[in-house]
Amino acid sequence: MDGNHNSSTPGTGRAEPLKKQASSAVEISQITGAQLGGSNDPGAPDVHSKFGSRLLSAEQDVFEHNAWDHVEPDDEYLEYAEQQIRMHHEHPVPTEKQEFYNNTPAAFWNSFYNNNQNKFFKDRHWLRIEFAELFEWTTDRKSASEGHADAGTVKEDVHLADSSDSAVSKTREVAVASALSSEPSDAKFRIMEVGCGAGNAVFPLLADVSDPRLFVYACDYSKVAVDVVKSGEAYDENRCAALVWDLSSTELPPNVQPGSIDIMLMVFVFSALHPSQWNQAVENAYRLLKPGGLLLFRDYGRNDLAQVRFKKSRLLEDNLYIRGDGTRVYFFTNDELADIFGTKFEIEQNAIDRRLIVNRKRELKMYRVWLQAKFRKPISAD
Repeated sequence: MDGNHNSSTPGTGRAEPLKKQASSAVEISQITGAQLGGSNDPGAPDVHSKFGSRLLSAEQDVFEHNAWDHVEPDDEYLEYAEQQIRMHHEHPVPTEKQEFYNNTPAAFWNSFYNNNQNKFFKDRHWLRIEFAELFEWTTDRKSASEGHADAGTVKEDVHLADSSDSAVSKTREVAVASALSSEPSDAKFRIMEVGCGAGNAVFPLLADVSDPRLFVYACDYSKVAVDVVKSGEAYDENRCAALVWDLSSTELPPNVQPGSIDIMLMVFVFSALHPSQWNQAVENAYRLLKPGGLLLFRDYGRNDLAQVRFKKSRLLEDNLYIRGDGTRVYFFTNDELADIFGTKFEIEQNAIDRRLIVNRKRELKMYRVWLQAKFRKPISAD
């Protein structure tokens, strides 16, 4: 990203969304695609090449590779997207069906996991690159011993192209130091994933980090998904608790104390909420995180191919759609994220991640758009 921090304090307005650039050179050289494995996860970074570094410099080269990073959509795609969005509005979900989809979202996710169990998504090993904060708080981990990252250091965001602005770095250093030194040495470091699905982030995290202080909460509002996690061979109640919990609920998850979470992870989960649920979801995240705690966020961006290619009778409301399996998905802008989270959190990152996927045989271009953000609860928060 061009100076990939978008730091702002709560309520101080928006900063320009920035493009996400490659990981640092040390991580590109030390974490190879073979080590990380592939992924059919929507929006998963391409770890089989130098991450985030395949740039299209000449249009005539577009079909030389299967994917390019940070490519703005061309006029043809923008016109197509505009036509598609107009068609969506002309043919929305019938009014009599909208309440059905909005009132029973968990039922559709239960059906999804009944059908797919743990076979749909591959493990999210790419989190080591995108959200290194999940790992860097400790040296007691496999990736540290294998030399995949600077063990035990509190680094600048691995995507910072310009680290001259030290405000974000200082906030992060203070927050991590507070989390690790203000409590007894054996105190738990608590990470919560909201929307854990089948455990594709939780289990790789537990496998990598052997520090006994780690405790992971895996939450999902699909009971079937939670049962899948609990049935996993790597599930250990001494290190992990899988809980059925709706992020938009007016109640916090059972047996989780307010202000006890060091890091919260939301990957392709906020988009499943109805816009009327956003404020409650943000309030819940704020209440659960410690002062200085960090919320790591990745989700769908506006005009992503997944939005544009929807057919008739899939639009519920502006930018909110129903997939064929009945699950909801919303497509965000950076400004929306700043409005949604900026009243409560300090915004350390609010990035846009664009990728051009091409079908070389048919010479087709497909533009993907994801948003990635890091929101920190102020250290001074009560």
